[in-house]
Amino acid sequence: MTTNRQWIFTSRPQGMVSAANFEYRETPLADAPLQTGDVLVRNQMFSLIPAQRTWMNADSEYFPPIPLGAPVTAVAAGEVIKSANPALPVGTRVSGLTAWEDFTLIKGERMTVSPLPEGVDLIQALSVFGGNAMTGYLGLMKVGLPKAGETVVVTGAAGSTGATVVQTARLKGCKVIGIAGGPEKCKWLREVCHVEAIDYKNENVAERLKALAPKGVDVFFDNVGGVIMQDVIDQMALHGRVALCGQISQYNTPGPAVGPRDMFRLISQRLRVQGFLVSDLMAHRPEALADLQQWVKDGKFAYKADVREGFKKLPTTYAELFTGGNDGTLLLRADA
Repeated sequence: MTTNRQWIFTSRPQGMVSAANFEYRETPLADAPLQTGDVLVRNQMFSLIPAQRTWMNADSEYFPPIPLGAPVTAVAAGEVIKSANPALPVGTRVSGLTAWEDFTLIKGERMTVSPLPEGVDLIQALSVFGGNAMTGYLGLMKVGLPKAGETVVVTGAAGSTGATVVQTARLKGCKVIGIAGGPEKCKWLREVCHVEAIDYKNENVAERLKALAPKGVDVFFDNVGGVIMQDVIDQMALHGRVALCGQISQYNTPGPAVGPRDMFRLISQRLRVQGFLVSDLMAHRPEALADLQQWVKDGKFAYKADVREGFKKLPTTYAELFTGGNDGTLLLRADA
């Protein structure tokens, strides 16, 4: 009988997520017949994303909290190995919402995976054409509404979502400033993504923003929150737009995420501040894919995937998201 390795969610993190919140198990994989529409997916590559941390909270609002005692809900890519769904025959490569386990049964009434585009491998499916990339492109274009010639600032700029935003904004004709942590990440932004960069670990963000954007910031795409969010808002131009995508600096901090300290500035500058979820914008996914695929084909768009190995390392690898231990989209390949 086939064994299904699983990571079970056993306790809700209080502060920083750690391996202690999960338990490794091996369970027999049942050989029961599938219901009409169902597929059985073998997960081969996992995407480790900051949003998972919010799903671990009991009060998760936009996504159902991961139940205690269940495999950890996750984004992954793999292959259909058993099917009762004519649209997803055996052998179809898919990506979408599964779990931290070797095999996931996806029910037909709640299909959470979709086929990979032709010619796209598992790494590309979870990085440059994956959910984080869709979040970056669509959040910028549909919420930030950039215009050619405007100044766009992006926090978490060297990460999976941020790198998509900075390059999309540049290719759409904007002046772009990326904020990231450390000289290597900033060097990559300057030399590979061809945008300005501020190293928040070694530079004064507020002072550098004033120097690089003396006329103000028109579009602010925020992945981080906290103090840096306020530094950018202080430098916003009249009628600026703020697209609130993430709060990674706050995810492991108990209590509500910290907001802007000067609400009157939002009024005086007539700022529009809008939070969004990529699920709200997926009707525009074909537009995003068309641009991203063309830019990659033309060699105009860079992406990084930090691929780790070993199913048993999932919890410890995931925790590195919150310490800056990853370089690009953090993925983990499940060993056989």
